[in-house]
Amino acid sequence: MPKKIPLRQCTGCREMKPKKELIRVVRSPEGAISLDFKGKAPGRGAYVCPSPDCLKKALKSRALDRALDVKIPEEIIASLSQQMETL
Repeated sequence: MPKKIPLRQCTGCREMKPKKELIRVVRSPEGAISLDFKGKAPGRGAYVCPSPDCLKKALKSRALDRALDVKIPEEIIASLSQQMETL
């Protein structure tokens, strides 16, 4: 019997993809927002494809704001975009 592969939905393009192919954006219990490349950080998470376009779509449609239950400040958006570009 093949092992089940967990799927998650990208908040940008809304496609279901294997969890390992996506990057998790996490809001920690303290309220800090960051990218979680390993998928193990504690806190509320939302998933985005590893392309800057999907991150831009998710931010423009406010899908990340809704998924993380918080308004994301501009400086954090800039830092997330920069981290995504260097990936």
